[in-house]
Amino acid sequence: MQQFDWQQKYKDKVKKAAVAMKVIKPGDSIFIGTGCAQPQHLVQTLVDYSENIYDAHIVHLLTVGDAPYADVKLSEKFKMNSFFVADNVRHTLQQGIGDYTPIFLSEIPSEFESGRIPIDIALISVSPPDANGLCSLGVSVDIVKSAVSNAGYVIAQVNSNMPRTFGDSFLHVSNIDMLVPKDEPIVEVPDAESDDVISDIGRNIATLVDDGSTIECGIGRVPQALAPFLYDKKDLGIHTEMFGDWIIDLVESGAVTCAKKSLNRGKIVASFCLGTKRLYDYIDNNPFFEFYPTEYVNDPYTISQNEKMVGINLGLEIDLTGQVCADSLGYEFYSGIGGQVDFIRGCARSRGGKAIIAMPSTAKNGAVSRIVPHLTEGAGVVTTRGDVHYVVTEYGVAYLHGKTIRERGMELIQIAHPKFRPQLTHAAKERKYLYEDQIVFESEKVRYPVELEKYDTLRDGTEILFRPVKPVDEPAVSDMLYSLSERSVKTRYMTSTMRFPRQDVQKIVNVDYAKNIAIVGTVPGIGGQEVVAIAQYFLDPEKNSAEVAFVVQDEWQKKGMGALLLRYLTRIARKRGVRQFYAKVLPTNKAMLAVFYNSGYHINTEFDGEVYNIRYDLTDQDQHSK
Repeated sequence: MQQFDWQQKYKDKVKKAAVAMKVIKPGDSIFIGTGCAQPQHLVQTLVDYSENIYDAHIVHLLTVGDAPYADVKLSEKFKMNSFFVADNVRHTLQQGIGDYTPIFLSEIPSEFESGRIPIDIALISVSPPDANGLCSLGVSVDIVKSAVSNAGYVIAQVNSNMPRTFGDSFLHVSNIDMLVPKDEPIVEVPDAESDDVISDIGRNIATLVDDGSTIECGIGRVPQALAPFLYDKKDLGIHTEMFGDWIIDLVESGAVTCAKKSLNRGKIVASFCLGTKRLYDYIDNNPFFEFYPTEYVNDPYTISQNEKMVGINLGLEIDLTGQVCADSLGYEFYSGIGGQVDFIRGCARSRGGKAIIAMPSTAKNGAVSRIVPHLTEGAGVVTTRGDVHYVVTEYGVAYLHGKTIRERGMELIQIAHPKFRPQLTHAAKERKYLYEDQIVFESEKVRYPVELEKYDTLRDGTEILFRPVKPVDEPAVSDMLYSLSERSVKTRYMTSTMRFPRQDVQKIVNVDYAKNIAIVGTVPGIGGQEVVAIAQYFLDPEKNSAEVAFVVQDEWQKKGMGALLLRYLTRIARKRGVRQFYAKVLPTNKAMLAVFYNSGYHINTEFDGEVYNIRYDLTDQDQHSK
C-alpha cells in the first residue's frame, strides 16, 4: 500500500523549526508539551534562535529530558512557570529565577480557557497526520489538548516515532498552524531501582486492592513494586493520570481486563505516560488504551463514578494529625500538587473506593522519619487532615479518616520506623495527642510479626483474618468487650463485671509478640476491620508453658471460631518451642470444653470444685499435624 504523503498534502504548513521560531515575539507566553512528548527539536531550536526573544514566559506541566531554557544564563530571555517541579528545572526555582504554580491538575485547563494563564504559542509533538488529517498527541494528552485549544498559534513537531494513541487524543491539521517534520526518539524514562522497603510498601498496598477494583497509580518505584502483588487479582481496571512500563506485565498477567469498570469499560484510561520504547511500542495503535485530557481524567466527579476506585499517591512527609506534604521539602519546592488531591477526593467519593497515601517510613538513608510530630517549617499541606484516608509504609497500613487525633497518632506511630516510635510517642504525649499513661514498648525490640497474619474460613463460609493484635486495636477491642453478653463475660473472665477500663484494654493490645501472643479475628466493618474474637497465651518462661484464653463475640459463636483460634495459637506456640498449654474453664462453658477435647491432644483435666483446670502437652508428636 502506498504511504500517505502528508508533507505534500499540507506543504503550505510544513516549515523548518528555525522558521517557526520567527513567529515568537518578545513577551510571548510559550507552552511546551508534557513529559516524554516534549518536542525536543523545537525546544532546542527555540533556544538556538532566541536572539530576538526577550521576557518570553515558558509554561509547562512536567518536562522530561533537557530544559535548556532553564539555564540561568538565559534568564533575561525566558521566564519559566511550572505546574510541577521536575529534576531538570528544580535548580532554576532554587535560584529564584523560575516560578512554580501550585494547582490541582484538573483545574489547569480552566486557567487556559479563561485566559488567566494565557498561551500565545504552543510547542507540541504529534504523530504524522493520517489520510483524514488527524494527528495523535501520542503519549501526552493531559493539558496539551487544552493548551492547543486556547493558544494563539500552534507549532507541532511531527515525529513518526510518536505512538498513535486512541481516545480524545487527536488533532486535525486545521487546528495546527505550522508542521515541523523531525523524527527523533521519544524521551524514555526507565524503571527506577526498587528495594525491600519499596517492595514491602507494594505488598501492603496490594492488601487494599480487591478484585474488580479500578486503580490509579503513576510511575516510579512504588507502582513498579506494587504490580507483581496484583498479578493474581481479577478484573482490575485502570483509570489513572499516568502510567509507566509496569502496566504491561499487569495486563499480560490477565489481572487487568477493565471488564468491571463503571466508566470506559474495557479500556485503560490515562492522560499521559512516561516509560521506555517497550511501552511506546505496546500502546501504539492499541485500542485497549485510551488517552483523554486532564479535565476528564482528573475530574474528581469522573473519578468517583468508577466503583471500587483505588487511588495510590505519594507523600514526602505526614504529621501525627494526618496532614500530608507532597510538593516541598521545607521551603524548597520539590515536585507539585499534581493530581493527588483530584484522586484522593474522587476515590473517597467512589462507592467502595480507597484513597491511599504511600511513603517509606524514613528518608535520607533512614536518618529522618517521614512521620513527624509536625511538618517541617515551610512544608506545604497538599492533602489535608480532613482528606486523608489510608496511609501505607513498609510497616503496615493506617486508616485515619473519621478517627480522632489520638487514634490517628496511634495509627501513624505503629507504621513509623521502630527506632522513631518512642520519640514520636513522647512528642504526641507532650502535645496531649495521647494519654500520659499510654503504654509504649521498646519499639526497636518489638517487631510486629506480619508473618502471623492468616486468613481462614468459618463453618458458615465467612472468611476471617487472624492476625496479631496491635496497639491501634484498642478502640476496636474495647468495643468488642463492651458488646459481650453477661454470659460471655462470665465464661471468659469468671466475673460478672461489665467494666473494661482503658488501662486493662491497653494491656491486651500491647504485647511483646515474643513471650506473650494475642491473636484477633477480624472481619470488614463500616470503620475498617472489626475485632470479633481474641485468643491469647501468656508464657511462663521458667516452665516453658503458657496459659491460654479465648473470647468470641456472641454473634460469632457456634461458627467454629474457637477451634480455629486454638489450632492456630497451638501452631504458633509449637514453632516457638512452647511445651505445654493450660487453661481454666467454667463447667458451664461447655463450648470451650468441647474445643479443647476435640483438639486432638490428650487433655488432662482436674476439677477443683469451681473450675476445670485443663492442661496438655504440645510436644506430643502424634498430634503434630493436628
